Amino acid sequence: MTMRMTLVTTITLGVAFPLSAQAPDDPFPSPIPAREGVIRVDFVEFATIPDVDGSPARMMRLVDEPGTGRVFVSDMRGPLYTVSYDGRTVSEYVDINAPNWEFPVQARSRETGFQSFAFHPQFGQSGTLGYGKFYTWTDSRNTDPAPDFTPSGGGDTHDTVLLEWTARTPGGARYDGGQPRELLRIQQPFGNHNGGQIAFNSTAALGDADFGNLYVSIADGGSGGDPLNHGQNLASAFGKIFRIDPLGTNSANGEYGIPADNPFVGDRGTLGEIYAYGVRNAQRLAWDPANGTMYLADIGQNIVEEISPVPAGGNLGWNDWEGSFRFISRSAVDLDNPRSDPSVTYPVAEWGQVDPLLQSQSAAAGLQVYRGDEIPQLADLILFADQPSGELFYIQADDPPSGGQDPIRRILFNDGGQAKTLLQLIQEKNAEQGRSPASRADLRFGPGPGDQVFLLNKYDGIVRLLVP
Repeated sequence: MTMRMTLVTTITLGVAFPLSAQAPDDPFPSPIPAREGVIRVDFVEFATIPDVDGSPARMMRLVDEPGTGRVFVSDMRGPLYTVSYDGRTVSEYVDINAPNWEFPVQARSRETGFQSFAFHPQFGQSGTLGYGKFYTWTDSRNTDPAPDFTPSGGGDTHDTVLLEWTARTPGGARYDGGQPRELLRIQQPFGNHNGGQIAFNSTAALGDADFGNLYVSIADGGSGGDPLNHGQNLASAFGKIFRIDPLGTNSANGEYGIPADNPFVGDRGTLGEIYAYGVRNAQRLAWDPANGTMYLADIGQNIVEEISPVPAGGNLGWNDWEGSFRFISRSAVDLDNPRSDPSVTYPVAEWGQVDPLLQSQSAAAGLQVYRGDEIPQLADLILFADQPSGELFYIQADDPPSGGQDPIRRILFNDGGQAKTLLQLIQEKNAEQGRSPASRADLRFGPGPGDQVFLLNKYDGIVRLLVP
């Protein structure tokens, strides 16, 4: 096979991307176009999240809480902040790493820490069962309590714990409730691929079967290649998406409920909590407001990143498959007979880690289906990202493609008449702040009120908002 050497110069400030050689088994020989189909969007610097010990906020998640009229933003080291809808007021709501909670957060590496949080859809509704309740999904150094789920090997590096917090005054400036209640605890065998996102179905209304059910993303346990074969093991919690009722009690530990309509309830040797399986490191979940389809951004091994639909009971393939291709090893996939197992749910979009637009490491991130009309050029698109490089991408939502990276196109940012990448914006802000320029973006984003799109990163503390 002829090795391809490509130099791509984008329309962003004339910056040339580095040479990138196609791997012998690269399933995507045609790179993502640097110019064709590019959408340009405007943005504003919406809010600034405080430094922690002199370092920029490690922003991980943004959640809108309409009942109290504000958004919340988390820092992986423990703080959870409120941000007013106009972005002018930023306040610490609670620091889950504070000594009084007796819950030491394990945030020593890029992949560990305060992973995610979610507000019960009734958080701000007095007299309801979910009033004042929110949930955090966090890596902890305290491994003394007995875990509810253990790996099939490996070590005991730390635990990932789901906690329920109950505020007495949900609309208050600070959390005013008592100690959190532990719902479930997972013993982690390795220091990477831990928790992912937790979320309530944003399309479910009161009275719907899915209202109040919490989706919990659990990675495959770490190392590389899923050495413990967790992903396809339906008796294991690892490599799964759980769907639980946080207010129920019929789980094995009695601290949460298992919905009766979960796809594997009653199957012998299978965890009833499982909604979908075969995921590697699923960092983001999102629902399409138009049709309720659930999507997942799953970080690949070394070759394929993927955006996939997640049906009830779906098998997303890992570690038999990496995206549309049979998984062979950390450095190889089988290019013969792609997407040939009808029992597997394959990606709607996927891209290769050696693409010239990207850095040497790649990771699927995002994720949002934009059905608003405030930014017309984004209408009816699935928005997602490559986390380290900060590249923002899109595909069509009404007629999703059948995998591959050919349909993927870029989104760039208008800044003074020039089109820029998010990483360039971060580096310019770093210069204003007197910091060394960031080498990566670690992009996350989340929906705000009225279909807003907020962008987060871990290197300049700025929450950016896309605007018309």
